[in-house]
Amino acid sequence: MGKALTKSQLIGAIADKNDLTKKAVEEILEELTELAYKGAKNGFTIPGIGKLVLQNRKARMGRNPQTGESIKIPAKKVLKFRVAKAAKDAILGKK
Repeated sequence: MGKALTKSQLIGAIADKNDLTKKAVEEILEELTELAYKGAKNGFTIPGIGKLVLQNRKARMGRNPQTGESIKIPAKKVLKFRVAKAAKDAILGKK
């Protein structure tokens, strides 16, 4: 298994493949990131890759693994990423 691409490697690969400057690609990625942050509350979709969704997690009882003591875990909002079916099929192969 190879190493994950760094941000600069990703920018370089996209720039080379599409005959764009690295600066232009970096600006596009920054804009995409900004749009994702703003749109996450309503669900932000990147077609073919996945969707960012905000979920409310209910309060629940948990356990301190060190002492075994029961503790109450408060309700909170969490951000989740749902991988698109197309991405799953491309990476894992169709069943």
